[in-house]
Amino acid sequence: MPELPELTIVQEVLNRRIIGQTIVSAEVIPPGGAIVVRDLTGDGFAAALAGARFESVVRRGKFLVFTLANGAGVLSNAPTSAHAYLVINPKLTGRLQLCEPKAKKAGPVHAVLHLSGGQALRYIDQKKMGQVFVTNKPPEQSAIADYVGMGPEALEISRDDFKARLKPFRGEIKGILTRSDFVAGIGNAYADEVLWWARIHPYRKKTSLTAEEVDRLYDGMCACLLEAIEKVRAEMGEDIHLKPRDFLAVHMKAGEPCPRCGTPISLVGANQRITNFCRNCQPGGLIKGMA
Repeated sequence: MPELPELTIVQEVLNRRIIGQTIVSAEVIPPGGAIVVRDLTGDGFAAALAGARFESVVRRGKFLVFTLANGAGVLSNAPTSAHAYLVINPKLTGRLQLCEPKAKKAGPVHAVLHLSGGQALRYIDQKKMGQVFVTNKPPEQSAIADYVGMGPEALEISRDDFKARLKPFRGEIKGILTRSDFVAGIGNAYADEVLWWARIHPYRKKTSLTAEEVDRLYDGMCACLLEAIEKVRAEMGEDIHLKPRDFLAVHMKAGEPCPRCGTPISLVGANQRITNFCRNCQPGGLIKGMA
């Protein structure tokens, strides 16, 4: 899924390229679009967005939030509000494509915004697992699953706050890292990378970590994510539908040599999630099903 590094760059590109533009028209493309799109305004997706103007794009955790100035069709059920919000949770395979209207589709398209600058902003999603919301209220006040209750941003939390928030958890450390109520923005891929950087086995119990390991974990989170942002920025460029990850050290690199020690990267598939790590750099107990 797109995580903090990818969505940070998508946010940067969209703020450069669509702010100030108006949505001329919007459309949901069935049958996938009917599953993906959630209209919380009561006006309908297309009617709610027609005439709205982009004011800002921000990333919050693994969500993108577009703030839109009131348009011709927007907010008919909430006349006291001057804004609408387009909130996108890409989940596993959702992506955005900003392109000319006749450009080749980068995947199955489920919703399209036609912009006053002549381009189209497409939401594409191979597995139709993501969600696109349009709402009259700020997302923290809307019925958007997984948005309310997010913890601090992974790159904004202090070391002391990180330690304090980690303390109540008792499960496996990789699962904790991917919990948005702990820190926001880290998913399956970058949890693998952070733990490799910190030399911590992904299935270690949090209660087994030493104070020095918790410090390494915090340092690894910051260093790994900041480095990834720079690499994604260089490799993605303006093509926001891309998901460059060739530079990752261990995630999806099963059988390849560890960049640090040369040991083949191991793979564990559990709970419909792939975990990759180095058995030498990240020592831990034997795990059934480990490659």
